[in-house]
Amino acid sequence: MESIAAVVIGAGVVGLACARALAQRGIETVILERHAAFGTETSARNSEVIHAGLYYPSGSLKAGLCVAGRRQLYEFCATHAVAHRRCGKLIVATTSAQEGQLAALQRQGEANGVDDLQLLSAAEACALEPELACTAALLSPSTGIIDSHGLMLALLGDAERDGATLALRSPLRAGSIDATGMVLESGGAESLRFRTTMVINAAGLWAPQVAATLNGFPGAQIPASFHAKGSYYALAGRAPFARLLYPLPEAGGLGVHLTLDLGGQARFGPDVEWLPKPPAENAIGDFDYRVYAARADAFYAEIRRYWPALPANALTPAYAGVRPKIAGRGEAAGDFLIQGPAQHGIAGLVNLFGIESPGLTACLAIAERALAELHVG
Repeated sequence: MESIAAVVIGAGVVGLACARALAQRGIETVILERHAAFGTETSARNSEVIHAGLYYPSGSLKAGLCVAGRRQLYEFCATHAVAHRRCGKLIVATTSAQEGQLAALQRQGEANGVDDLQLLSAAEACALEPELACTAALLSPSTGIIDSHGLMLALLGDAERDGATLALRSPLRAGSIDATGMVLESGGAESLRFRTTMVINAAGLWAPQVAATLNGFPGAQIPASFHAKGSYYALAGRAPFARLLYPLPEAGGLGVHLTLDLGGQARFGPDVEWLPKPPAENAIGDFDYRVYAARADAFYAEIRRYWPALPANALTPAYAGVRPKIAGRGEAAGDFLIQGPAQHGIAGLVNLFGIESPGLTACLAIAERALAELHVG
């Protein structure tokens, strides 16, 4: 049976960052990806925003890893020629009753280490964005946008240069844990069995299900798994905004916001659509990523709270993504769950559960944290 030093399960942005970090330390690494290409799920179906780190509770993994990861990511983009732009973001209050929430958000961000937030009056905000309607706004200059595919290409390029191997069409079929490590079975029509002493489960949407395939892993340590779909709609024509526009956060997400791509095209979303659980508890499958035109009807009223001039029939279906969640509808938003041997008792295994936003921003910091759980310096 072949032996491999380290295996990363999942070739999304976080899995690629983990593989890069392992390979840079001279550790033989294989990345298992069940699809025919890397980064086709959550990593390719999001807002492509570099978040500042202001939304998350102080002391949470999301807060700490987002702030650290954002700094690392801007530096990585500069040194690896990854297309990005530090365009800034306005979080807007559209009624005077919401202004207290803006101030609280500013305090939260500052407690997290976001040191450039500016509370603006309506006049100051509209001086920056004349088409905006608000009673006050919070400016986050550190927020930006990024080419997520270009980022993943750069991460993979670094990983492969240092010896990592990407195995496509290689789903994890089975696994077992014993006293000397882990035996994994992977592949499509022809499977391969191999032994390893280090595994990072970065399977994103299916990380809990992957953990459940490892015979000998304590089931009580696997969190509940929930999936929330978010649809995006493109704006016909060029947007009259230079910055991203966000309403105040809502249950399950950050509200229907306006983001820009690097070409200046605007899109709105995502909404929150809780999906039913798979028919089999540990089933791994695919989602319906179609975007339905009728769902855009609810977007218009939300967007016109901060952009009253949004024309009728200006939104067209763009794309959809699914968030991997470990807290369900009506529950408080969960933190990242980075679960290493100290938590579950299995040497050499790290599970990355609930890596939704700001996972893209935090990918480099998440990778460093995963290696720290493995005691890899």
